[in-house]
Amino acid sequence: MITAAAREDVPPPAGGRAPGRWRRWPLAFAVAALLAEMAIAMLTAATEQSPTIDEPVYVGAAIFSLEHHSLRYNPEHPPLGKLLVATGLAFADVHVSPGFAGDQAALGRSVLYETGHDPGRLMLLARVPVIVLTLLFGLVVFAFARDLTGPAGGVVALALYAFSPDLVAHGSLATLDVPVAGFLVTSAWLLWRARRRPGRYLPLAGLALGAAVATKMSALAAVPVVLVLVVLSVRQARGIDSPQRTLRVLGTGAAAALGVALIAVAVVWASYLVIDPRLRWVPPPGLPPVGGLRSAAGLLPLPEPYLDGMRVQFGFEDQVWTTFLFGEPHVGALWYYLPAALLVKTPLGALALWAAGVAAMASRVRPAALYVLLPAAVLLAAAMTGSRDLGVRYALFVPMFLAIAAAAVVTVRRRWASVFVAGMVAWVAVSSLRTFPYYLPYSNEAFGGPARTHRQLHDSNVDWGQDLARLAGRLRQRYPGERVWLVYKGSGVPSAYGIEAADPLAVPPSEVHGLLVVSDSSIAKAGDRLAALLRTSVPVDDVGHSITIHRRP
Repeated sequence: MITAAAREDVPPPAGGRAPGRWRRWPLAFAVAALLAEMAIAMLTAATEQSPTIDEPVYVGAAIFSLEHHSLRYNPEHPPLGKLLVATGLAFADVHVSPGFAGDQAALGRSVLYETGHDPGRLMLLARVPVIVLTLLFGLVVFAFARDLTGPAGGVVALALYAFSPDLVAHGSLATLDVPVAGFLVTSAWLLWRARRRPGRYLPLAGLALGAAVATKMSALAAVPVVLVLVVLSVRQARGIDSPQRTLRVLGTGAAAALGVALIAVAVVWASYLVIDPRLRWVPPPGLPPVGGLRSAAGLLPLPEPYLDGMRVQFGFEDQVWTTFLFGEPHVGALWYYLPAALLVKTPLGALALWAAGVAAMASRVRPAALYVLLPAAVLLAAAMTGSRDLGVRYALFVPMFLAIAAAAVVTVRRRWASVFVAGMVAWVAVSSLRTFPYYLPYSNEAFGGPARTHRQLHDSNVDWGQDLARLAGRLRQRYPGERVWLVYKGSGVPSAYGIEAADPLAVPPSEVHGLLVVSDSSIAKAGDRLAALLRTSVPVDDVGHSITIHRRP
């Protein structure tokens, strides 16, 4: 049978009845083992990787905002995610002068490399809260799928989640992408449970929605969907047996949706007031003008810093960004970039289970499709309209929601279905474990695996500056004393890791001899000078599948 959160209109999970007491320990062991595997993978990646491009900004902003009660830095993102990062940094005695005059990138470099602290230790402390949160979201995915399809479906969903290379990669970083996706999935799960107990779960859904909106502004696209689902949950809970009751129930649902929205708004306000109770705010210079439909964003009942942060984001969206997909650079965004990138970076077994799960959910667990597939579809459609094709991190809600959808395959009561599910989960596990510990540049076997991802994609899909420390170790071990020329795309400071290198683009090509070390994202978008240097060099080594070492005679 299905747990108390489900209704009679949802078919029972495969297997007929829930496990008896004698099965609870094996179930708990399976859940613990999957989460332990994910924790080991994330902690290993967090320990070995240098700061990625965005992380120093969040670390610096987190320390500055709490120490000086200021919202000055990184206004384009709400503060909740940075407050989570700050909980880990509380274990480090790091201080920033209130008179610091640099931009947010300079602030991040100063905190990591100029305060006398070990940058590796600071980054690990900042990443641990996100790792913990990622594991908790794994429990949400398990619980959501278990509610829909029973314990077996819960384990399938958790396995896809725990072995997802993208979730492991970004769950080990002090960034905002996993937290915002996880809060949105949590909100959808609580709305599903509200179909039986709206008084208990709707306020919690509002808190989760508010946490998402207070973490990253892209979550605003989910707000209309969540409010519609609130009305549907209330309608299901109350039941309708007459036209007069229909109007009353819909009115109650609308009132409940308003309440959920107010709770979410309160969470956003609270995240700003925690930093500065007086909410002192000076708009940053150069805010772009807002017109047309965008001007309606100024009517939202959110803090002024949030609204100005949206203007900063609108400015980013109005810029022309370079896209790299399937080995070809493009000027401007490609509407199909995110689905294509997900096709490259998702294990083939997971893709098969996603497709089968969507079909099974649409036919066998139909009421749940609105709570699982609709939010994922709306969020993906919104993300596809963006101008920044910089990685699947903008769509990490997809592997979360579709892991839950994949659990619906266990409701197909055929022997082949069980074999299919077991085989696909095993394939996902093997593919994921083979990429350890290089999860960020993962691609599936159809596209050549992690070593060839740079031929298909760039930026946070492959090379986000994460391998500077590994590069330093490689140069010491294999190339001691050799002249190094470096084109590095990242926020790390090479000299802090003992790398003494010169810029090959600052001198005539005839002077560049020895080791030419280039980030793969820079190779993907190489200009004429760098391209000429690469044509006359020979690749001799690879670091983390994100940096290529060439030798130039």
